[in-house]
Amino acid sequence: MDGIAGNQRLAAEQRARLFIDRQLTGAGWAIQDRKAMNLFAGQGVAVREVVMAKGHGRADYLLYIDQKAVGVIEAKPEGTPLSGVEWQSAKYAEGLRAEVRLKALTVDGRLPFVFEASGAETHFTNGFDPQPRARRIFAFPQPGTLARILRDAETDPKRPTWRAKVRHLPPLDTAPLRPAQITAIRGVERSLGEQRFDRSLVQMATGAGKTYTAVTEAYRLLKHGGFARILFLVDRNNLADQTLAEFQNYRTPDDGRRFTELYNVDKLTSAGMLRSSSVVISTIQRVYRVLAGDTAPEGDDPGLDDYVPDAPVAVTYNRELPPEAFDLVIVDEAHRSIYGVWRGVLEYFDSHIVGLTATPGKQTFGFFRQNLVSEYTYPQSVADRVNVDFDLYRIKTQISEQGSRIEAGTVVPKVDRRTRVQRLEELDEDLEYTSKQLDRAVTAKSQIRLVLETFRDKLPIEIFPGRTTVPKTLIFCKDDAHAEEVVTTVREVFGKGNDFAAKITYSARDPKGQLQAFRTSASLRIAVTVDMIATGTDVKPLECIFFMRDVRSASYFEQMKGRGARTIAAADFQAVTPDATEKTRFVIIDAVGVTEHDFVDPPLNREKGVSLKQLLDKAAALTLTEAEVATLASRLAALELQLTPAEQAELDQVAGTPVRDIVRGLVDAVDPDIQAKATALAPDPAAAIQGLLDAAVRPLAANPQLRQRILELRQAHDRVIDEVSVDTLVDAYGVVDTSRARSIVESWREYLDEHRNEITAIQLLTEARDRPISFTDIQELADRINRPPHNWTPDLLWSAYEALDAGRVRHSDRHTLTDLVSLIRFAVGDDDRLVPYGDQVRERYAAWLLQQQQAGAIFSDAERWWLDRMVEVIAVSAGIRPDDLENAPFTERGGIDGAVRDLGAKASTVLNQLNSALTA
Repeated sequence: MDGIAGNQRLAAEQRARLFIDRQLTGAGWAIQDRKAMNLFAGQGVAVREVVMAKGHGRADYLLYIDQKAVGVIEAKPEGTPLSGVEWQSAKYAEGLRAEVRLKALTVDGRLPFVFEASGAETHFTNGFDPQPRARRIFAFPQPGTLARILRDAETDPKRPTWRAKVRHLPPLDTAPLRPAQITAIRGVERSLGEQRFDRSLVQMATGAGKTYTAVTEAYRLLKHGGFARILFLVDRNNLADQTLAEFQNYRTPDDGRRFTELYNVDKLTSAGMLRSSSVVISTIQRVYRVLAGDTAPEGDDPGLDDYVPDAPVAVTYNRELPPEAFDLVIVDEAHRSIYGVWRGVLEYFDSHIVGLTATPGKQTFGFFRQNLVSEYTYPQSVADRVNVDFDLYRIKTQISEQGSRIEAGTVVPKVDRRTRVQRLEELDEDLEYTSKQLDRAVTAKSQIRLVLETFRDKLPIEIFPGRTTVPKTLIFCKDDAHAEEVVTTVREVFGKGNDFAAKITYSARDPKGQLQAFRTSASLRIAVTVDMIATGTDVKPLECIFFMRDVRSASYFEQMKGRGARTIAAADFQAVTPDATEKTRFVIIDAVGVTEHDFVDPPLNREKGVSLKQLLDKAAALTLTEAEVATLASRLAALELQLTPAEQAELDQVAGTPVRDIVRGLVDAVDPDIQAKATALAPDPAAAIQGLLDAAVRPLAANPQLRQRILELRQAHDRVIDEVSVDTLVDAYGVVDTSRARSIVESWREYLDEHRNEITAIQLLTEARDRPISFTDIQELADRINRPPHNWTPDLLWSAYEALDAGRVRHSDRHTLTDLVSLIRFAVGDDDRLVPYGDQVRERYAAWLLQQQQAGAIFSDAERWWLDRMVEVIAVSAGIRPDDLENAPFTERGGIDGAVRDLGAKASTVLNQLNSALTA
């Protein structure tokens, strides 16, 4: 029996070696017996049954690269746990005979490349890696691959492989990156350096810049990390062009050159992978097709790129695209079936895999071994002003909810799905259809029209009140035929032409051109699609995402929702939507109940009937509910998008911290994951959650001034349009309204008293008079008083004083911000007459010139040119600095150098004297 078992085992080993021989040959190795050894037969030679040094047995295969021994293979029968025989292969790697060692490359006395193989499974240990350990690979590396590893080791013996180099990457240039992008890049690089996992998952909200993050990482790894080639997988082929453009536009942080000036970036084409490519962009379907020995078409092919097999695919070795072709695989929009039926394609490559997704599911987490290296949720992106919040608007009709019934004998149009030829046919029996059959088996034109008419009618009243231009709208349909019907009805319902609404699907004419027009054209308002714009495509001006099809996948819904999430600069937004101001939200129009699925998270803005003032008052009293905390976060995030940079800086100063951080704290307090961690060990979970909410609200509750400033800014940016009230003329006559003027003056005095210790300009002009006032201080005061409820300007205040006491007020047709200095001094009694600040400066200048003349100082025409213009700057800026001489009009005569040339050594003295004498 032992003999029979031994013979069976021998036969199993022989079968394994046959498979191994075949695999080595396929990878380009020359297979030889020891007696027929010819090390010049090829770059890589595998010699069978080589006797090692005494006590080290016989190696199944000894591998040579360029006539030097570099590795061993230990062959075992199929089914043998290969990790259990690593000791044998290690023994062979150390047991070279003396004459062989002379022609061998070793690391610490052993061969660097060690394999265990059974014909069905292969393990590989690279001795050049830090802490070398075996990993499973699809097939043996080609000889050229091992030769490259050897060359790299010779070039950089301290850090020979990318696994060593990634531990010593240079500091990340964070200037062009958002915080979430920085966290993601550092998380990936930490995972690469630790090598605890061969896969890393980045969760980043749609619109947060996943592709830019990936391009930045790709550059760092190619430049500094020892990576030779990267595969970038996109969800759809039309996104490959967008990704390629991202690489082409990327400016490197080192010298500002474009990425593609340094590294070749190519799409996977019918010719396969170009050897010169450093980055290859493709869909996983096209990679699979190339691995199968077929060609990938050049253009979009929905039949290929949308193809999802019924069962997991099996891949075979392809010498032109070997497993070691890529050091890194980046999967953008890492969701849907890619980790299920397509998983074999990803695992074919001996690469670290980085997944980028906004919505990871259980299967995604499982594939990445739960190695989530960074997390950035949609609400967090709203808090950071990366995305905007959204509202939900539901449209229900009887047919869309319940279906309908057509009686027998009715003549109905029928359309051939393939040819779209229409024919009339009489029904033999009653036709009942459900809502699920709608727009697939049956098209109900009345239902489509009613939904679109409701959308049209509600747009200016409820969805975007006061707007007259139809917001950029993207409608998702069930299939191409449905999209055809919808786009036709849209044009009819809105009474517009072809340039108002377009179908953008793979079957449409010039879909890429139409998509670009949708981004930039002011006339193309509505796009109708099926899947083409569902993922990854940027159309920043979008304000309505319209679902006329159901979606059962949480990941896919989030991707579709994300098309409307992007923020956009106000000028760019107004260029395509003229009657809009800033994009602070978008609206999901739901005509099929898609938002009623459990996987749909609500918007942050959950309590629409509560005003911002009510929310802030409840924050002060620490009585906000969880929904109200979320709503407050949404309102503050929207407000920040409307503020100017100066207003944002002012609000941050009052808050004592960036308001963005306060909003982020509110968002985190209502995050279910953060709440789960807080309540995990808490004896009272409800109290723990309330503690989170109170802590998040505290920066607002403890700062009354901040709450007041927020309301002032909100009112300054709000404009209510009353379309309901009808006005009637009461009277019309010319009169000076002294009561209103008196009210303004009294309110102005009260304001100065109330804010004496708060506003720098008031403090400097009423108390700390030994310190000069700056134009920045004046500008701050002007901004504050120009907001509701006061809406004061220097002109308004001046007119009020002139109406009450014209004898003491000098009239002026034009006022500057520096006139606020005169207004404050007159209000507090420092000046008896109200004189424009510029007039005072010019009068003081005339007196100063007279004093200089009496003292014997005479100024030439050239010197007076400089003095006169310095005075004009002081008149409008309340002072002059040396830096001001580098601006117009001084640059006409050489700036600072010209002043020194014409005024000589007294230039600095004269400037200081003017500041002191004229602004007193």
